[in-house]
Amino acid sequence: MGSEEETKLLESTSAKVEKARSARAQRRLRALTVGSFLSRYGIYFAFVFLVIVLAIISPPFFTASNIMDILRQISVIGILAVGQTVVIITAGIDLSVGSILALSAVMAASFAHPGQYPLIVPLIVGLAGGLICGTINGVLIAKSRLAPFIVTLGMMTAARGMALVYTSGRPVFNLSNGYDTIGTGYLFGIPLPVVIFIIVILFGVFTMRYTRFGRYVYAVGGNEMAAKASGINTDRILIAVYILQGVLAGVAGIVLSSRVMSASPSLGEGYELDAIAAAVIGGTSLMGGIGTISGTVVGALIIGVMNNGLDMLNVSSYWQLIVKGAIIVFAVFLDKKTKG
Repeated sequence: MGSEEETKLLESTSAKVEKARSARAQRRLRALTVGSFLSRYGIYFAFVFLVIVLAIISPPFFTASNIMDILRQISVIGILAVGQTVVIITAGIDLSVGSILALSAVMAASFAHPGQYPLIVPLIVGLAGGLICGTINGVLIAKSRLAPFIVTLGMMTAARGMALVYTSGRPVFNLSNGYDTIGTGYLFGIPLPVVIFIIVILFGVFTMRYTRFGRYVYAVGGNEMAAKASGINTDRILIAVYILQGVLAGVAGIVLSSRVMSASPSLGEGYELDAIAAAVIGGTSLMGGIGTISGTVVGALIIGVMNNGLDMLNVSSYWQLIVKGAIIVFAVFLDKKTKG
């Protein structure tokens, strides 16, 4: 009898232990499911919540003209952020985009005086400036194996210096009407900078979702050694990624200089941080391998909406910088918690 009681007790204990394990497993699964959902869609809910709050606090915020102003304001940062997203997915970073923007802008503007050259010439010159800088970044990072942070930090200083040398430190004024139209014109009632931003978004989404290059970018960011072992030319991918970022910085430089109707060597200062912030807030992992263009667009919108809303509420620009910094740190903290 004693033996039977012991057997029943052991069976009962084992059943309880197994039930407890099952309960813990279910709790972990629910937590994982909730965490995955928030990681994937939380940024969209945060954006909607922010818009609703600002619309309630400041009714003029939610008007068609103000929404269009926000889109126009974030177009340049958004263009840079799309390229920055692709770079960060490869586990890299580009600190030089603001300086490349300035260099491309002054180069393009110097060929955009009235009656000097056809409009296509300054556009090609500006894009070529970004392409050359991006190529230098990519080759140094891929071939010398230097850290992207160091290479792009050097380019940030060098490109800004080249912009100063190119213009002797003076802004470039007196741009042609055709060139200015790029930043100030409209297409079907939509500002041209917003149209260009939308085109860049569509290009980025298509490239990252539906092309072999996009799949290779994610593979390199996820595990570069494994990607190389599987036959991917990782050097070529890295070079292409930084070239893409350089060209988009050129596009942003042309858009910004045409919008303000002048080009200065100081254009784009601090824009690299806003581009990184938009990507990180949008869910792109600084560890590489994870990120979406759509998330980055929402991240850029959050920054634009926040800046616009705080301006309407007469919040000091100093406090806006503090809020932006706190949001970036919080986004990176969530990224570490949910992905690593």
